[in-house]
Amino acid sequence: MSRVTTALGSNTLNGQTMFCHLDAPANAISVRRDATQVVVAGRNIFKIYSIEEDQFIEKLNLRVGRKHSLNFSCADVVWHQMDESLLATAATNGAVVTWNLAKPSRNKQDQLFTEHKRTVNKVCFHPAELHMLLSGSQDGYMKCFDLRKKDSVITFSGQSESVRDVQFNIRDHFIFAASFENGNVQLWDIRRPDRCERMFTAHNGPVFCCDWHPDDRSWLATGGRDKMVKVWDISTNRAKEMYCVQTIASVARVKWRPERKYHIATCSMMVDHNIYVWDIRRPFIPFAMCEEHKDVTTGIVWRHQHNPYFLLSGSKDSTIYQHMIRDASRPIDRANPEGLCYGLFGELAFAAKESLISSDCNRKPYSSDKRPTIFFFKKSDPTEPFTNVSSALTVFETDLESSSMDWFVQTAKQFILAGRPLADLCDHNAKVARELNRHQVAQTWTMLRIIYSGPGTIASANMNHSIGKGTSLPLIGSFNLKEMGSGLVGESWLDRSKGESRQENAHLDAACALHNNNDENEDSDGSDVPVDYILGDVDGDEDELYVMDHENPHTEEQDYTLPQEAFPLRHEIVDNPSTPDHLQEKADSPHVSGNEAEIACLTPIESFSLISISQPLYDNRLPSDYFNPIVKEMLHFYAEQGDVQMAVSVLIVLGDRIRREIDEQTQEHWYTSYVDLLQRFRLWNVSNEVIKLSTCSAISCLNQASTTLHINCSNCKRPMSNKGWICDRCRQCASMCAVCHHVVKGLFVWCQGCSHGGHLQHIMNWLQTNIHCPAGCGHLCEYT
Repeated sequence: MSRVTTALGSNTLNGQTMFCHLDAPANAISVRRDATQVVVAGRNIFKIYSIEEDQFIEKLNLRVGRKHSLNFSCADVVWHQMDESLLATAATNGAVVTWNLAKPSRNKQDQLFTEHKRTVNKVCFHPAELHMLLSGSQDGYMKCFDLRKKDSVITFSGQSESVRDVQFNIRDHFIFAASFENGNVQLWDIRRPDRCERMFTAHNGPVFCCDWHPDDRSWLATGGRDKMVKVWDISTNRAKEMYCVQTIASVARVKWRPERKYHIATCSMMVDHNIYVWDIRRPFIPFAMCEEHKDVTTGIVWRHQHNPYFLLSGSKDSTIYQHMIRDASRPIDRANPEGLCYGLFGELAFAAKESLISSDCNRKPYSSDKRPTIFFFKKSDPTEPFTNVSSALTVFETDLESSSMDWFVQTAKQFILAGRPLADLCDHNAKVARELNRHQVAQTWTMLRIIYSGPGTIASANMNHSIGKGTSLPLIGSFNLKEMGSGLVGESWLDRSKGESRQENAHLDAACALHNNNDENEDSDGSDVPVDYILGDVDGDEDELYVMDHENPHTEEQDYTLPQEAFPLRHEIVDNPSTPDHLQEKADSPHVSGNEAEIACLTPIESFSLISISQPLYDNRLPSDYFNPIVKEMLHFYAEQGDVQMAVSVLIVLGDRIRREIDEQTQEHWYTSYVDLLQRFRLWNVSNEVIKLSTCSAISCLNQASTTLHINCSNCKRPMSNKGWICDRCRQCASMCAVCHHVVKGLFVWCQGCSHGGHLQHIMNWLQTNIHCPAGCGHLCEYT
């Protein structure tokens, strides 16, 4: 591994990528101001290591005594940046403990604060005041401790769910930020503990971490369960989202990189073990990636506040690493330099290196170009030894009217996926598809009904309506006897299954074994056998199959529809049928041979369809899952064509019949894509129904998450009980309209920042001309 030497005033940091095995998993780490030692804390570990040039050396074990109390079970640890002998830890039992390394005894515990009632998630020293310590707990309170006293001096009530992180502003020492479980971020002034200075919703879900920019006092980075890292500018009246980085897992820690304004390091709470360094100006591809840890990374910290090259991390794999950024992998080097993306309404965007486009001097503009080519240039940075590459983005648009998605919306609204027998569901969905001129989809539903719901009950009207002249079968468009198997033959061959002669059975066996003969015929050209057949003569060992020639130019084209039966019924089918008179007369004629008589008895007047399957054939010769491979290919075909709606609908309707044929990951991908499309078109009810009926366990649990509303009294700002609308403390009605001052008996809308609200229409009308709260509290409300 390479080494780097960086001059920092009078200090010089030398080192390389290295690691050290710990006795137990680490929950948090913190580094001393001179970057020579690091403290590692966890449920079963609390040690200080010296950072040498090529290794970590254990210096001190702070867990002393035979019986270790819960005060040693640390959720967070911080090293004071002004006093190198002072540490603070957040315990899982709600205690905040300070440690004095200058004590001569083995037990370095200094003070113990037990005012929190639940786990303390975060502790933070004031950057300028030596004796001020801030904590945030699961109980929803933040407490400021004076280390010269035995208890807290200030208590801040977030009036919300648990506090996940607290951080003092490095440049503005009176301000600190707190992130909460409900997705809010609050900014507090320690001189005014009665209420927060500002509150805004930062993420859709818990905000696990936050960090102030070391150089820009108005930049605050937050990370949450929604897999996003957001950078906020708080210099304006309303917090403005400046950058958003999309990660692949929940964000557990964020740390700004020293001396790199746009770089930030992140690690995940679960699933992803890697550490990423992002350039927030490129939100989708990490700048660098550290892949050494084998389990979840729980703590990250830059080794020195003026050195951007060394990153320390602790993990649940019981290791601590020093990462050298020059040794980290560069995902951008493995990324495809060209990209292609389709928009929802038919737009096409293509991105490539500028050199690939500008080098083609003879390139002519496309006739469908609706916008000029857009160029993006990256400014050179002498501190980064990487090649500067400019890229070009071209967007092609199509006419919106020609790519209407009305068919998708109507299909989603009218399809029925459950609550009826399978045959009724298929018939209804086929009818919906035909009415929307989606004939291929309609035929697919018809074929599914035939395959899975018993073909003996199919109405002839439906068959003739969906399969007529000039139509093709999307599901079984390439069906032949080789694919269908020995059982898929005309219904007329089996209508006389009882009482027919051995010679007639020989005809059936010869036709049913056709696919086996095709398999054995190695000299065959591979062409499919036509659909319409006439059974031929069976004489001795020779089997013949006569095929109707539809390409004969002398044959008159006939416009016909499929009959109900493959052969016209000339008499009732009985157990021992007698030979029809006109056929018997033909058989007895001296001009007709015996074989010709047999052919006359078995030849249909009109061609028949292989879709007519008899019930005995279906039950006795074909298992229930015989067609599953074909249906599986059909689902993949629709998904690859972009019609994920059809793939998901068939999955739900068929259920267990086809679910085991498709792997869980593919099903989850289809469901996720379809639900996302439904939500884009605001089809919330359909989306919820699809989630409810899904056969994928990862999807069906999406709508089972509980929804919690935390309501504060608009008068006293205290949390409301769930027993009614009268506040238990001030005895005032919480549902008073701030505009008309009457009790709201219908829909009530309120501001999450100041808790004031009222009638929906009144609030909408007020905010059209005003930006401040109608109650006069001075809060800047926003209707979304």
